[in-house]
Amino acid sequence: MATEQNRPLIPSLHELAEAVLSERPRGPAAADSILPAAERAAILGQTTGRTALSVNVNKVALLRNTRSLGIPSVLRAAHLCLMAGARGITVHPRPDERHIKRHDVYELAAMMTDWPGREFNIEGNPFHNLMEFVRELKPDQCTLVPDSADQSTSDHGWSFPADAERLRPVIEECRALGVRVSLFMDPRPEAMAAVAELGADRVELYTETYARAWPGLHKQEALRPFVATAQAAALCGLGVNAGHDLNRDNLTEFLREVPSVLEVSIGHALIADALELGYSATVKDYLRCIDEAFTQAADE
Repeated sequence: MATEQNRPLIPSLHELAEAVLSERPRGPAAADSILPAAERAAILGQTTGRTALSVNVNKVALLRNTRSLGIPSVLRAAHLCLMAGARGITVHPRPDERHIKRHDVYELAAMMTDWPGREFNIEGNPFHNLMEFVRELKPDQCTLVPDSADQSTSDHGWSFPADAERLRPVIEECRALGVRVSLFMDPRPEAMAAVAELGADRVELYTETYARAWPGLHKQEALRPFVATAQAAALCGLGVNAGHDLNRDNLTEFLREVPSVLEVSIGHALIADALELGYSATVKDYLRCIDEAFTQAADE
């Protein structure tokens, strides 16, 4: 547990609520000015309804693993992102430990206990090495991804009905452990009812097709299946997350067009931006992108 000396300097919920209502920063929130709405939402647990930002720190571990010096620090990166207002931290530990290593998962889980209200999301293939982490650590969320052991990155979602029955006992176990379950899915509205029937809580929409189309002439065409899938998910009682190749250029438009996205998980682009801007400035700029999506929607 954190000591008084190293406890994260974030305002209490009472201080933040007063600051939000009065537009006068209080306590640690008074460092510069009132926090942006998306950043307040991140700390307050989305009380303003904004999409939460979860930072995937895999690429920090990938760089660290090229030398034996222990830098850059995965823990430090996660800490700085949380201090800047990120709502959660995501890791995808692969069996070959090419980036996130076993000890990273346990160290991050321990660190997250010092950040009440923020979430730890562990993603991966439940038929590889994911479930041992879920059973031991009981993260806030586990995202089930159908990647093969040698894939460089996730590149497709689960197939329904083909994968349904083997996923059923996994989902039941996770939920029995008190862990929220999200399935990594392609934007296929017709699959949402089957996902809900299995007992999953959410889907994470694989957004690479949208990212590849943006900002070209076909971006609106690329958005349509995401809009339809999010609508179908809502009708089935599923929450919607999204991720893969979202960045500061395409994030605002995606969130403005696709309804009720609860969380975006962003790693590669965010860590690349952080190499130039630093973790804090980068996270705050992604929160600005999220905030703009909701501000623009309110103005229309």
